Amino acid sequence: MRDAHGFYRQGSDSILSNGDGPTAPRPEHLSALVASIHRIARFSPYYRGVWGEAGIDGLAVRTLDDFRSLPFTTKADLAPSEEAPDRPREYVLQPTPETVRQLPLAQKLPLLLKGKAGAKAALRREYFPVFVTFTTGRTAVPVPFLYSRHDVDVLSRQAAQLFEVAQLDRDLPSVSLFPYAPHLAYWAVAFGGIETGTLVLGTGGGRVSGSAGGVAAMARMNPGGLVGTPGFVYHCLRRAADEGVRLERLTRVVLGAEKTTPALKQRLIELCLSMGAPDDVKALGTYGFTEARLAWAECPCDPDSPSGYHLTPALGHVEILDPETGEPVGDGEDGEIVFTTVAGRGSCVVRYRTGDLSVGGITHERCPGCGFTGPRLSSDITRVSNRKELELVKMKGTLVSLDDIAHVLGETPEVEEWQVVLGKKDNDPFEVDIVTLRVSAASGAPDDLADRLATSVLEATEVRPNAVEVLSLDQMIEHLGMETMPKEQRFLDERPTA
Repeated sequence: MRDAHGFYRQGSDSILSNGDGPTAPRPEHLSALVASIHRIARFSPYYRGVWGEAGIDGLAVRTLDDFRSLPFTTKADLAPSEEAPDRPREYVLQPTPETVRQLPLAQKLPLLLKGKAGAKAALRREYFPVFVTFTTGRTAVPVPFLYSRHDVDVLSRQAAQLFEVAQLDRDLPSVSLFPYAPHLAYWAVAFGGIETGTLVLGTGGGRVSGSAGGVAAMARMNPGGLVGTPGFVYHCLRRAADEGVRLERLTRVVLGAEKTTPALKQRLIELCLSMGAPDDVKALGTYGFTEARLAWAECPCDPDSPSGYHLTPALGHVEILDPETGEPVGDGEDGEIVFTTVAGRGSCVVRYRTGDLSVGGITHERCPGCGFTGPRLSSDITRVSNRKELELVKMKGTLVSLDDIAHVLGETPEVEEWQVVLGKKDNDPFEVDIVTLRVSAASGAPDDLADRLATSVLEATEVRPNAVEVLSLDQMIEHLGMETMPKEQRFLDERPTA
């Protein structure tokens, strides 16, 4: 079936409610999910080991209740350790002659018909790792996630759907400002362009071409689409506007890898309009993470009424669970995002707790923007994984949501750029916390901007910053690492450890 965008939805519009609780997958999606669990039970060294130790038979999973009885996977489970230095590779599906022989006849027969050489080639294409991306935590050790040729095809299909949901014009070039790195965002855009037949110019981001290169690419290509991290896209568009660049074909600004606020989307739209962009130019967000090896997009909507991320259950199963009890919540209810691989091979995860909290969870109502009737994940996601490193320790004795600080600074129109720095008095690990805000002021900002921001942060968090430093835009760009780092450094924890 094709939806309003004209792409194949993998049956993602087919959802049934169980009538008295959280919605359940349609039979074809449950069948695909169960098949994935059976494949993982046979071929995953990690799950075969931990499930075996717990007395769990993954091959006995048949129903949604069976699936929900499986234990969770956490970030700590994925990371290598002294005891298990090769732990990430244990998540890679690794069929052996013995486990292949144990497959049901219906699954073995296609291999038998190919002959020994043909079967070996088919298994290699389906399972042998040929590509890798890494998690991008700022303090944790990056964890590799491997892809077989089959997985690259799956990512390409999903990326093509992302392009279609975002309504990127394939007849016009797009410019990617994502940093060139073994990270999901860069490669999803690259593969999406190839799959859809769209010319995508990858600038490599700040570390490769800098904002000057990004602006030059925009000026030269006059693109229909612009993609990248929110802060760096904003930085490049500001610079392009200052240099008089015209973007008269730009209708889509697609943002990923970091949380995007409605206020920033509106600023981006206004910048594009000032450079001659069509009246229907839209800015929209995407959501994805390395462990899923997938990313999903919003469709073009008003910044204050985002559509939510259009999910594809045939490729990956998303649950919304109560973070305290681990139990499923109902449609439209808040909860933690939990992911299970469905269509993948390579590195596969089961009931992986992302640590990300969705405000509004999943809905199955028809999308007001494009008419999509499949599951949509709320655009309001608290990226716990991006702030947990800083929030686990109290600031001045108070557990502070850094998202609240980000909201205050990001929603203040007089602030061009910002950064939060945590330190200790006299750099003594046993002393009190020191909270410093660094900001650059927009043109026409009031003289008392620093005092206003300090008061606003105090009201939002019950913690008053020790200092608010108003710096030049160039100084802020340097502090944020926009020209040198894969992601801008919004929060710096410089507190020494004892």
